[in-house]
Amino acid sequence: MENVLDYIKKNNMIKPGEIIGVACSGGRDSIALLHYLNSIKNVLDCEVVAVTVDHGIRKNSALDVDFVMQFCKDQKIRAYKFKGESLKVAKEEKLTIEQAARKVRYGVFETLVKKGLVDKIALAHHLYDQAETVLLNILRGSGLSGARGMEPVRDGIYIRPLLNTPREEIMSYIDENSLEYVEDETNSDNTYARNYIRNVVMPTLRRQFRQADRNIVKFSSFCAKDDDFINKQINLGTIIDAKDYVKVPLAYFYQDEVIVNRILMKVFKRFAIQDIESKHINMVREFALEANNGSIINLPFKLKVSKEYDYITIGNIKKMQSFGEYSFRHGKLKIENYGTIRTTASKVKTEAKPHQHIVDANKIPENAIWRFRQEGDTFAPLGLNGSKKLKDYFIDKKIPQRMRDTIPVLAVGNTILIVADVEIADEIKITDNSTTFYKINYEKDLI
Repeated sequence: MENVLDYIKKNNMIKPGEIIGVACSGGRDSIALLHYLNSIKNVLDCEVVAVTVDHGIRKNSALDVDFVMQFCKDQKIRAYKFKGESLKVAKEEKLTIEQAARKVRYGVFETLVKKGLVDKIALAHHLYDQAETVLLNILRGSGLSGARGMEPVRDGIYIRPLLNTPREEIMSYIDENSLEYVEDETNSDNTYARNYIRNVVMPTLRRQFRQADRNIVKFSSFCAKDDDFINKQINLGTIIDAKDYVKVPLAYFYQDEVIVNRILMKVFKRFAIQDIESKHINMVREFALEANNGSIINLPFKLKVSKEYDYITIGNIKKMQSFGEYSFRHGKLKIENYGTIRTTASKVKTEAKPHQHIVDANKIPENAIWRFRQEGDTFAPLGLNGSKKLKDYFIDKKIPQRMRDTIPVLAVGNTILIVADVEIADEIKITDNSTTFYKINYEKDLI
């Protein structure tokens, strides 16, 4: 594996002083990577630690973790071990076992990075893995983004030092250094898509095409260059990225299909989802252009897509409803599923700031209450002569239906005086005769 160090330097994978966590299952490839990086840690001026996860899927998984820990002890390598519940995650989130294990594994990696215990995670994918990944993505209906395969460095965290190294060199390294490793018995189970590619498809291709792996990888590098060029044409400036969802302007979906597909792939990667297929991309694109406002469709991984006026919202969309009544008063008022309303009295007239209303204090009746919309509510917004149904007002303001039940309103009977953080009624506006004011500030929860 004499070219691995050059590959690490070429792709700027490791910086001096960094702690590199090597994802190690105990298998041949990860043992070779762990041993190799540990042998050149002084050259790279880095620290190498091992990270191993027992997913509890196989009978021998706990023994494999024990093997890794003993190997690290013998090699004097610091190691972290974790117990994951991949079967439980697969059942609860309706994922395949492969998808659940990946989610658990990357959850561990992200935790280690966030806690500062490691700076990078080194993964043992090699040249043949890259060829398999590209072929598998193509068979799943992927476009250029999938055909480009895995990146040497992803998100500035995940590095793949062996990505340009063929399996034969890894096997030679194992033999030369007399390294022991464990065999995952599920590697021979061809019901797994990747195993079928690895054990059946690729050996058949290699018998007919000696350079099959390298040529597939070469093809992926061409795809990567083309994909990078197209991605540079994409402007994501007006996409709204919230905590649990992303709002994509509907106008984006009238661009060329090539651009729209990439926008959606970037959105799905925002939720750390790698297994979205072209059929899901096509479904969302057609939904955006053809569905009625307020429509919702379900995607795998508990994602929902909602058409909300000028936006397509993608994510963990929940239709929440809030209940309760709160007397209008000074001070801080915390409202579940909304946030905080702060009301202060003032004798000084000022202009309202963002997320603030200023009203004539003398025009707020004593029996006014904060509550949520009800049948029969009417509202006469600022500057409008006459009132309209609150439902019609929400429609006019293009407020998504799923959010209407979580917006507090200040009401007297069925007359709405304030729609929180949206608008005030004309009857409580400030005039030249106003002497006392209420400053009402809104602090929304990130939902």
